[in-house]
Amino acid sequence: MDFVSIRIITADVARLVDFYERATGARASWSSEDFAELRTASATLAIGSTRTVPLFAPGAAQPADNRSVIIEFLVDDVDGVHQNLVGSVEEFVQEPTTMPWGNRSLLFRDPDGNLVNFFTPVSPAAIEKFAR
Repeated sequence: MDFVSIRIITADVARLVDFYERATGARASWSSEDFAELRTASATLAIGSTRTVPLFAPGAAQPADNRSVIIEFLVDDVDGVHQNLVGSVEEFVQEPTTMPWGNRSLLFRDPDGNLVNFFTPVSPAAIEKFAR
């Protein structure tokens, strides 16, 4: 089994895709006006419209309702990314901080309120863990 993607359900696909394109530098691939994907080397962030939910199970997912999942991206320079995001991000939850497990982490909310973590490994163990 391989973990390949996470999907965010939103009431405004274009707004959320635009945000993640600007934040990550990745370009979205659109399947329809209701579904787009941003692919990275290791996983895909899928963004789907609320209109897609009934295709799975009516009412199974609600937009802007997440308070338990953190969407994480490995970046080369979290402090530089933070500077680039100022003005694009409305809510920084935590400025760049070195965590006890060796990652320097930046937490913020996307336009739907989903928690996003951009991080850079800084300790020798974390650098080794994420060596590309």
